[in-house]
Amino acid sequence: MVITASQVKELRDKTGAGMMDCKKALTEADGDFEKAIEILRKKGASVAAKRADRTAKEGVVLTKILNDGKTGLILEVNCETDFVANSDDFINFANFVLDAIVANKPANIEELLETEVEGKKVNEELTNITGKIGEKIEISRFILESAENSLFADYVHHGAKLAVLIKADNVEGVDQDSLKSTLTDIAMQAAAMKPIYVNREDVPQDVIDKEKEIYMEISRKEGKPEQILEKIAEGKLNKFFQEICLTEQTYVKDNSKTVKDVITDFNKEHSSDVKLSNFYRYHVSDEKK
Repeated sequence: MVITASQVKELRDKTGAGMMDCKKALTEADGDFEKAIEILRKKGASVAAKRADRTAKEGVVLTKILNDGKTGLILEVNCETDFVANSDDFINFANFVLDAIVANKPANIEELLETEVEGKKVNEELTNITGKIGEKIEISRFILESAENSLFADYVHHGAKLAVLIKADNVEGVDQDSLKSTLTDIAMQAAAMKPIYVNREDVPQDVIDKEKEIYMEISRKEGKPEQILEKIAEGKLNKFFQEICLTEQTYVKDNSKTVKDVITDFNKEHSSDVKLSNFYRYHVSDEKK
């Protein structure tokens, strides 16, 4: 059977597969359009299986704020190359996954893969995009969180390789626009300065004890008197907290203040008691746990 160029183009428009793949599928299907689509989908599954052991280190991080700021979402989807990460097909798939999370509110990636949007299942679309692009595509992680009397804000760095979702509590009655602006600036701070915890009270005691022990041992080897080792260690711990705790960090937009000062000033100005409660910082180069 002769396969025409218009048939190949129609199948390509429908599936996004390459011209040669479309022609081969139509030939194998004896011109049956639906069968050719099935052949291409199976080919996509085969490509996905072959790519399963590859490493997906590029990608995008997307965020979404919903429900008048009471719901926040952050998602990372990975691929193998930066070229694919910037392609329309990959970006469209990542946004499709974002929509699936919003629509279905899955608890984890396993549940997410079984959900669908407008009749399209996430796991099937993942197989299809893998076959079409020819790279390993991976939905790596996401956080979907909702809370009353809270406000979420976000910051996505240029190129969508790095993003932060931040949450504040005790926001009832507060000017939402002013608070959102402040939180967005603090999210930008978290993106740039890489804190691990919100407050020093959030740092596990075993982490503090380990750091303190290291500082004391260093001072001991430097010949410092035993009776002042703890005081030296406490001073170094303060610097440690300033590095890893968001509220302890020097504010990047005004180095005369800390982030804690910024929140304190906001509360004074608005007669409020807003508290930073959490943040999620996703970067595509992070080692996944």
